[in-house]
Amino acid sequence: MNFETILHKIDENINLDFGTIFSRSFDLFKLVWVQGFVTLLLTIVCMLPFYLAMYAPMIAMGISDPEALESGALPPVLMLVMFVVMPIFMVVFMMIGLSLNAAFLRICKHKDLNEMAKDDYFYFLKGKNLGKLFMLSLLVFGLSLLGMIACGVGLVYMMVPISLVPAFMAFNEELTPMEMIKASFKLGNKNWIVIFGLIFVMGFIAQLGMFLCFIGVLFTAMLSKIPVYFMYKDGVGFPIEE
Repeated sequence: MNFETILHKIDENINLDFGTIFSRSFDLFKLVWVQGFVTLLLTIVCMLPFYLAMYAPMIAMGISDPEALESGALPPVLMLVMFVVMPIFMVVFMMIGLSLNAAFLRICKHKDLNEMAKDDYFYFLKGKNLGKLFMLSLLVFGLSLLGMIACGVGLVYMMVPISLVPAFMAFNEELTPMEMIKASFKLGNKNWIVIFGLIFVMGFIAQLGMFLCFIGVLFTAMLSKIPVYFMYKDGVGFPIEE
């Protein structure tokens, strides 16, 4: 679907329903919990080297000069390096998170609609998608910064459209990064309260896995991502449903 068609379908479709998305998310979770677990593990594995690289200068300084680290007085050069490097790594983290979440949503669609397709977790980390993924990550990072600048209130507002970005990336590869952002805001603004409620409630439920010796959260965490699939399915729809 092109951008104008998507906007038209968002306007045309009825508002999202909290109850139906909530219940269907649990039903779909039964089919994709293994894929969700794999997605979370891949996210951790992919991000870990970058976290280590990001904090490597501080670790090295702590080994060579523990007193300086304990005093909290970081050398100006190290502070400058951290100031420059930190945003770069944050964009990389955005790229990893967006790509794996979008791939997970594609898997959700395959399972929900009984489509025969392999579970390609790195679908959006391949050559043809990297440029678009990079630009989209920059936009999401910028929006997150704007939200934080607005005393945190803006971040609460931004979390709704930002949560929808992986869905538009997963199911509308023909859109530009800016069009994905605009479509996310369009759907998010129309159903802000319902989407926020689902994010909050499902996020809380997903964290209950911590009570299973903490490791249980690895299996339940991705439950919080499944409602986004149904938000897109009900709010926009797929071409085969036309």
